[in-house]
Amino acid sequence: MIKGSIHPITEFLRTAIKVFRDLGFDVYEGPEVETEWYNFDALNVPAEHPARDMQDTFWLKNRKVLRTHTSNGQVRYAETRKPPIKAVFPGTVFRNEATDAKHETTFTQLEGLYIDENVKVGHLIWTLETFFKEIYGPDAKIRLKPSYFPFVEPGFEVDVKHDGKWLELLGAGMVHPTVIKNMNLDSEKYSGFAFGLGIDRMVIIKYGIEDIRHFRSGDLRFLKQF
Repeated sequence: MIKGSIHPITEFLRTAIKVFRDLGFDVYEGPEVETEWYNFDALNVPAEHPARDMQDTFWLKNRKVLRTHTSNGQVRYAETRKPPIKAVFPGTVFRNEATDAKHETTFTQLEGLYIDENVKVGHLIWTLETFFKEIYGPDAKIRLKPSYFPFVEPGFEVDVKHDGKWLELLGAGMVHPTVIKNMNLDSEKYSGFAFGLGIDRMVIIKYGIEDIRHFRSGDLRFLKQF
Protein backbone atom coordinates (compact mmCIF):
# COMPACT_ATOMS: atom_id res chain seq x y z
CA MET A 1 0.00 0.00 0.00
CA ILE A 2 1.40 3.40 -1.07
CA LYS A 3 0.84 6.24 1.35
CA GLY A 4 -0.41 9.49 -0.11
CA SER A 5 0.81 12.94 0.78
CA ILE A 6 -0.58 16.48 0.74
CA HIS A 7 0.21 18.46 -2.39
CA PRO A 8 2.67 21.30 -1.62
CA ILE A 9 0.22 23.94 -2.87
CA THR A 10 -2.58 22.52 -0.70
CA GLU A 11 -0.29 22.45 2.33
CA PHE A 12 0.83 26.05 1.82
CA LEU A 13 -2.72 27.23 1.14
CA ARG A 14 -3.97 25.66 4.37
CA THR A 15 -1.21 27.44 6.29
CA ALA A 16 -2.05 30.78 4.67
CA ILE A 17 -5.77 30.40 5.32
CA LYS A 18 -5.12 29.61 8.99
CA VAL A 19 -3.19 32.88 9.37
CA PHE A 20 -6.10 34.85 7.97
CA ARG A 21 -8.66 32.90 10.01
CA ASP A 22 -6.71 33.90 13.12
CA LEU A 23 -7.04 37.52 11.95
CA GLY A 24 -10.82 37.16 11.78
CA PHE A 25 -11.30 36.47 8.06
CA ASP A 26 -13.99 34.10 6.81
CA VAL A 27 -13.29 31.70 3.94
CA TYR A 28 -15.47 31.72 0.82
CA GLU A 29 -15.01 29.57 -2.27
CA GLY A 30 -16.63 31.02 -5.38
CA PRO A 31 -17.43 29.05 -8.56
CA GLU A 32 -14.74 28.18 -11.10
CA VAL A 33 -17.21 28.65 -13.98
CA GLU A 34 -18.32 32.25 -13.64
CA THR A 35 -20.55 34.83 -15.31
CA GLU A 36 -19.09 37.78 -17.12
CA TRP A 37 -20.68 40.05 -14.49
CA TYR A 38 -18.91 38.66 -11.43
CA ASN A 39 -15.60 38.00 -13.19
CA PHE A 40 -15.35 41.37 -14.97
CA ASP A 41 -18.21 43.89 -14.88
CA ALA A 42 -18.81 43.92 -11.12
CA LEU A 43 -15.06 44.44 -10.59
CA ASN A 44 -14.96 47.58 -12.74
CA VAL A 45 -13.20 45.83 -15.64
CA PRO A 46 -14.54 47.69 -18.70
CA ALA A 47 -15.66 45.89 -21.84
CA GLU A 48 -12.62 47.08 -23.83
CA HIS A 49 -10.10 45.97 -21.19
CA PRO A 50 -7.42 43.64 -22.69
CA ALA A 51 -8.01 41.08 -19.91
CA ARG A 52 -11.22 40.13 -21.74
CA ASP A 53 -9.37 39.17 -24.92
CA MET A 54 -9.23 35.52 -25.89
CA GLN A 55 -5.49 35.24 -25.21
CA ASP A 56 -6.17 35.75 -21.48
CA THR A 57 -9.61 34.29 -20.87
CA PHE A 58 -11.22 30.92 -21.51
CA TRP A 59 -14.68 31.92 -22.77
CA LEU A 60 -17.49 29.38 -22.55
CA LYS A 61 -21.07 29.41 -23.82
CA ASN A 62 -23.58 32.09 -22.77
CA ARG A 63 -20.82 34.61 -21.94
CA LYS A 64 -19.53 32.51 -19.08
CA VAL A 65 -15.81 32.08 -18.39
CA LEU A 66 -13.37 29.98 -16.45
CA ARG A 67 -12.60 32.49 -13.73
CA THR A 68 -9.39 34.43 -14.30
CA HIS A 69 -8.98 35.31 -10.61
CA THR A 70 -10.60 34.48 -7.30
CA SER A 71 -11.68 38.13 -7.17
CA ASN A 72 -14.94 36.81 -8.62
CA GLY A 73 -15.87 35.95 -5.03
CA GLN A 74 -15.69 39.55 -3.81
CA VAL A 75 -19.08 40.85 -4.94
CA ARG A 76 -20.72 37.42 -4.62
CA TYR A 77 -19.75 37.29 -0.94
CA ALA A 78 -20.32 40.91 -0.01
CA GLU A 79 -23.59 41.69 -1.78
CA THR A 80 -25.67 39.76 0.79
CA ARG A 81 -23.74 40.83 3.89
CA LYS A 82 -23.34 43.90 6.03
CA PRO A 83 -19.99 45.38 7.08
CA PRO A 84 -17.64 44.65 8.61
CA ILE A 85 -16.88 42.20 5.80
CA LYS A 86 -13.66 40.19 6.08
CA ALA A 87 -13.01 37.18 3.87
CA VAL A 88 -10.39 35.34 1.87
CA PHE A 89 -11.17 33.55 -1.37
CA PRO A 90 -8.96 30.54 -2.20
CA GLY A 91 -9.14 28.53 -5.38
CA THR A 92 -7.97 27.55 -8.83
CA VAL A 93 -7.92 30.13 -11.62
CA PHE A 94 -7.38 29.86 -15.37
CA ARG A 95 -5.58 31.95 -17.99
CA ASN A 96 -5.50 31.24 -21.70
CA GLU A 97 -1.79 31.80 -22.30
CA ALA A 98 1.36 29.99 -23.42
CA THR A 99 3.09 27.91 -20.77
CA ASP A 100 6.74 27.88 -19.78
CA ALA A 101 8.77 27.46 -16.58
CA LYS A 102 7.22 30.60 -15.08
CA HIS A 103 3.73 30.59 -16.64
CA GLU A 104 0.87 28.11 -16.44
CA THR A 105 -2.73 28.08 -17.64
CA THR A 106 -3.96 26.78 -14.27
CA PHE A 107 -2.78 28.03 -10.88
CA THR A 108 -3.93 28.86 -7.36
CA GLN A 109 -4.80 32.23 -5.84
CA LEU A 110 -5.81 33.52 -2.44
CA GLU A 111 -7.76 36.77 -2.56
CA GLY A 112 -8.44 38.90 0.52
CA LEU A 113 -11.14 41.51 1.16
CA TYR A 114 -11.98 43.83 4.06
CA ILE A 115 -14.84 46.36 3.94
CA ASP A 116 -15.91 48.63 6.81
CA GLU A 117 -16.12 52.28 7.79
CA ASN A 118 -12.86 54.25 7.69
CA VAL A 119 -10.64 51.49 6.31
CA LYS A 120 -7.29 52.97 5.30
CA VAL A 121 -4.11 51.90 3.49
CA GLY A 122 -2.52 51.43 6.92
CA HIS A 123 -4.95 48.58 7.64
CA LEU A 124 -3.82 46.89 4.42
CA ILE A 125 -0.14 47.30 5.29
CA TRP A 126 -0.62 45.93 8.81
CA THR A 127 -2.56 42.91 7.53
CA LEU A 128 0.00 42.00 4.88
CA GLU A 129 2.98 42.55 7.18
CA THR A 130 1.37 40.34 9.83
CA PHE A 131 0.71 37.63 7.25
CA PHE A 132 4.22 37.58 5.78
CA LYS A 133 5.88 37.60 9.19
CA GLU A 134 3.87 34.47 9.99
CA ILE A 135 4.82 32.85 6.67
CA TYR A 136 8.46 33.91 6.24
CA GLY A 137 9.51 34.88 9.77
CA PRO A 138 9.70 38.02 11.93
CA ASP A 139 12.27 39.73 9.68
CA ALA A 140 9.91 39.83 6.67
CA LYS A 141 9.09 43.33 5.41
CA ILE A 142 6.87 44.74 2.68
CA ARG A 143 6.93 47.81 0.46
CA LEU A 144 4.23 49.24 -1.79
CA LYS A 145 4.75 50.62 -5.30
CA PRO A 146 2.00 52.44 -7.24
CA SER A 147 0.32 50.29 -9.88
CA TYR A 148 -2.96 49.98 -11.76
CA PHE A 149 -5.72 47.42 -11.31
CA PRO A 150 -9.26 48.37 -12.41
CA PHE A 151 -10.93 47.12 -9.20
CA VAL A 152 -8.80 49.18 -6.77
CA GLU A 153 -7.87 52.86 -6.43
CA PRO A 154 -5.13 53.45 -5.48
CA GLY A 155 -3.49 50.20 -6.53
CA PHE A 156 -0.13 48.78 -5.50
CA GLU A 157 2.40 46.15 -6.41
CA VAL A 158 3.64 44.70 -3.12
CA ASP A 159 7.24 43.58 -2.68
CA VAL A 160 8.25 41.31 0.19
CA LYS A 161 11.73 41.17 1.66
CA HIS A 162 12.69 37.54 2.31
CA ASP A 163 16.20 36.15 2.88
CA GLY A 164 17.63 39.58 2.15
CA LYS A 165 15.95 39.90 -1.26
CA TRP A 166 12.98 41.99 -2.38
CA LEU A 167 10.44 39.90 -4.30
CA GLU A 168 7.36 41.16 -6.15
CA LEU A 169 4.67 38.83 -4.83
CA LEU A 170 1.21 40.36 -5.07
CA GLY A 171 -1.12 43.12 -6.12
CA ALA A 172 -3.30 45.05 -3.68
CA GLY A 173 -5.13 48.31 -3.14
CA MET A 174 -8.17 50.14 -1.84
CA VAL A 175 -11.41 48.78 -3.24
CA HIS A 176 -12.74 50.96 -6.05
CA PRO A 177 -15.98 52.84 -5.16
CA THR A 178 -17.71 51.26 -8.17
CA VAL A 179 -16.99 47.79 -6.80
CA ILE A 180 -18.34 48.79 -3.38
CA LYS A 181 -21.53 50.04 -5.04
CA ASN A 182 -21.86 46.71 -6.84
CA MET A 183 -21.78 45.07 -3.40
CA ASN A 184 -25.01 46.99 -2.63
CA LEU A 185 -23.10 49.19 -0.18
CA ASP A 186 -22.79 52.95 0.21
CA SER A 187 -19.38 53.91 -1.21
CA GLU A 188 -19.53 57.23 0.64
CA LYS A 189 -19.82 55.44 3.98
CA TYR A 190 -17.69 52.34 3.45
CA SER A 191 -14.17 51.72 2.19
CA GLY A 192 -11.97 48.69 2.06
CA PHE A 193 -8.88 46.93 0.78
CA ALA A 194 -8.27 43.87 -1.37
CA PHE A 195 -5.20 41.82 -2.25
CA GLY A 196 -4.39 38.79 -4.35
CA LEU A 197 -1.68 36.22 -3.61
CA GLY A 198 -0.28 33.80 -6.19
CA ILE A 199 0.15 30.66 -4.10
CA ASP A 200 2.17 28.78 -6.75
CA ARG A 201 4.78 31.54 -6.80
CA MET A 202 5.06 31.58 -3.02
CA VAL A 203 5.60 27.81 -2.92
CA ILE A 204 8.22 28.12 -5.67
CA ILE A 205 10.11 30.64 -3.53
CA LYS A 206 9.79 28.54 -0.38
CA TYR A 207 11.19 25.35 -1.94
CA GLY A 208 13.36 26.72 -4.75
CA ILE A 209 11.30 25.01 -7.47
CA GLU A 210 12.47 25.87 -10.99
CA ASP A 211 9.41 25.04 -13.11
CA ILE A 212 5.81 25.94 -12.20
CA ARG A 213 4.52 23.18 -14.47
CA HIS A 214 5.74 20.52 -12.01
CA PHE A 215 2.80 21.27 -9.70
CA ARG A 216 0.18 19.84 -12.05
CA SER A 217 2.33 17.35 -13.93
CA GLY A 218 1.15 14.37 -11.89
CA ASP A 219 4.77 13.27 -11.55
CA LEU A 220 4.95 11.34 -8.28
CA ARG A 221 8.73 11.70 -8.17
CA PHE A 222 8.22 15.43 -7.75
CA LEU A 223 5.28 15.23 -5.36
CA LYS A 224 6.87 12.64 -3.05
CA GLN A 225 9.55 15.19 -2.11
CA PHE A 226 6.92 16.94 0.01
